[in-house]
Parts: sequence; C-alpha cells; structure tokens
Amino acid sequence: MALTLRVTGDRWRAHLREVAGNNPGLVPVVKGNGYGFGIGRLARRVSWLGVDTVAVGSYEEVPELTSRFDGDVLVMTPWRPYRTSVPYGRRVVHTLGRVDDLRELSSRHPGSRVVVEGLTAMSRHGLTRPELAAAAGALGDLRLEGFALHLPMTGDRLGQTELWCTALQDSLLRTHTVFVSHLGAFELTTMCERWPALRMRPRIGTELWLGDRAALHAVATVIDAHRVSRGERVGYRQRAMPRDGTLLVVAGGTAHGIGLEAPTAATSLRARAIALARGGLDAAGFALSPYSVAGRQRWFAEPPHMQVSLLFLPRGVQVPPIGTEIDVDVRLTTTTFDAVHIL
Repeated sequence: MALTLRVTGDRWRAHLREVAGNNPGLVPVVKGNGYGFGIGRLARRVSWLGVDTVAVGSYEEVPELTSRFDGDVLVMTPWRPYRTSVPYGRRVVHTLGRVDDLRELSSRHPGSRVVVEGLTAMSRHGLTRPELAAAAGALGDLRLEGFALHLPMTGDRLGQTELWCTALQDSLLRTHTVFVSHLGAFELTTMCERWPALRMRPRIGTELWLGDRAALHAVATVIDAHRVSRGERVGYRQRAMPRDGTLLVVAGGTAHGIGLEAPTAATSLRARAIALARGGLDAAGFALSPYSVAGRQRWFAEPPHMQVSLLFLPRGVQVPPIGTEIDVDVRLTTTTFDAVHIL
C-alpha cells in the first residue's frame, strides 16, 4: 500500500529551468518535508540548475543538504547562543538578527560567514533599521555575505524593500548582496532597475518546486472495501453509518499528514463562511476527505488512522478495485509520501 506522488518529469524539469532562468542569482529553498519530495531528493537536483547556494529552514536540515550538494548552505533560522550541534563549516552561512548574537558568534567562532537580517512587517526575526549601524560595529571577525529580508506574502513589499535598501545604503554594513524571500517577479525586476549597485538574490521554494501543480499528481492505493448497512458501526470509534454503502480503506493517514490542516488564512467573508460551515460539519462528525472517487471528494467515515483512512461511499457509487489508485488532493508542504516517482 502507498501514498504516492507521481511527477511528470519533463514538464516539472522544464518549469524548474524556467524559474531559474527568470531569476538570476536564484537561491532555491529546500526545507521541511522538501515540499513533498524530501530534502535529499531536491538536493540532488539543485546542482543542475546552476546555483551556488541553497537555503534551508533550520540547522537540523544542513547535513542532508551538504552530503548531496557541493555549494553553500544558507540557514534562514537565525543563529542563537543557546543552539547546540550547530555546523560551522566553511560552506554554512548563518543568519543573524540580533546585535548581541553577532558579538557572541564573533567571539565564539570568528571567521564564520553570516548574513544580517532586517525585521520586515513579517515581525518574525531581524534587526530594526536603526540597529543596522550597531550591527556593523558588532561584526568583528565575521565574514558578511549579505543582507536578508523575509517579506510577507501581501502588502507593499516593494515599498518595504525600498526602505530597507535605503537603510542598508546609509548604514556601515559593507555588502552589495540582498537575499529576499517572497518578492514577486515585477517587484524583483523593479528593484534591480532602481538599485543596479545591489545584487538581488531571490530565495524561492514553493514557486520553484510546486509552481506547476499540473505536473504533480498525488494518488493513494485502495487497500480494502466492505459493504456496510445503514446504522452499522465501524472503525475505532464505532461510528454508525448514515446509510447503505461501501467502506473504502485507502492508503494515507495522520503519519502522512492526511487530515492535518494549518489554521485557515481566510480573509474574505465568503472564505470565512465556508470555513465556519466546514467547522460545523466537522463538529457533527462529518469531515470531507481529500480523496476523490468517481469524480467527487468523499467523506471520511471517521478521523484518519495513522497510516490508512476509511472513506464512506454511498450505495450506487462505483467502487474502485482493490490495488488500484485514487486521486488525493493534499497540501504538498505538509504531506509525507511513501513513494515519489519522477517519470
């Protein structure tokens, strides 16, 4: 049994080359679950994109990258003094977002390569604009490789970037390289035109690996099927079936990320109403699954198990044969697949 990601290789590779060609200075982001592919699998593919640097989310992800990629690895989570087991090799570039941390790293590991991060409207990590001068004085023997901005996905990103580039120019930080996340193509082109003395290096993950969604197809194996009658109780929680039909057992459960959702990012009234309606159905014990049978998404018979899920098919729906595969529409950044086949 398997939850599988099938990739149309030629189409996917063409998309990767297109993104790389449209973004000079590209720094691919390879982090977390490797966008559904796995970090190791993506690490083996960044070299032929012609890039010299890859960004990861955390220090724990560095070894899997450096064992498969010969270039530099930029760690986007800031270095902090309390961290243990931090790799300090010549290929590792640390992100610093506090003046005191710059001093501490310079004292502990002089010569380390670093980028200094600015605190954008994301409000996550980084220095404020007035702190840039102090950061320049705290570098000591550290090797400054650039300045970093992690921008939000909405709002005036171009305006923010302009403000930060002006602050960088006015500071004593001697770098002409700016690493940016979530800057759109138009905004990136505009910045390159307005700031020709700066080298803009876009850090791109989702757009690169998952930008052509039609090249990616998630499927799940049908493991078993059982006829059920109205009122018959099934599963761990012995939930009563609402009517006659079929209980379908399919690959994929909580261990894969099935049924696990991030908090909604709904901003419109319609999106919020849909989320509220779905929440009410969930509370009543009816949860729509990501699995599709006969062209329609099907309901979970009960919450997913660790490695399999139980679906309810009403009577009259054609039951897929055991061993065949059905479509499953999952968020790839939160799903761990049993197998990835790049065709």
